[in-house]
Amino acid sequence: MIRLIEKEECREKICIDILKRLPEWFEREDGILQYANKCRQSLFMVYFENDKPVGFIAVKETSSVTIEISVMGVLEKYQRKGIGCELFKTIYDYAKCNNYEFIQVKTVKEGKYISYDKTNHFYKKIGFKEFECIEDLWDKDNPCQIYVMSIK
Repeated sequence: MIRLIEKEECREKICIDILKRLPEWFEREDGILQYANKCRQSLFMVYFENDKPVGFIAVKETSSVTIEISVMGVLEKYQRKGIGCELFKTIYDYAKCNNYEFIQVKTVKEGKYISYDKTNHFYKKIGFKEFECIEDLWDKDNPCQIYVMSIK
């Protein structure tokens, strides 16, 4: 079941709890805390399994026509079971109902790390297209791949 989480402190707690259990993607404590802080101000949807949060997606508006997935996480045990797709669908429907034209997401460029290759594959599978790669946005070891999807 997917629910919108409205309390900022609940968003932050869920984000931290899930990201700490995804060390392949989120290994640095300071990075996790930065994501959690961003989640406090985001539209935040959570997938619950037996009343326990097992995945979430957080989005923010980046322009009057675009929203961005700022962070998304699904516990490994629950990956490849359609949860990420369901979370994304709620955001897509939200974007469409609110007259956004695009959804974007940033991740590490394919070919750098196996874990992020899985992430790239997921975004491509659900319909995102490569938009731009910025080699030095984060640092030289983590080129930023930007994906975009048009809302129809």
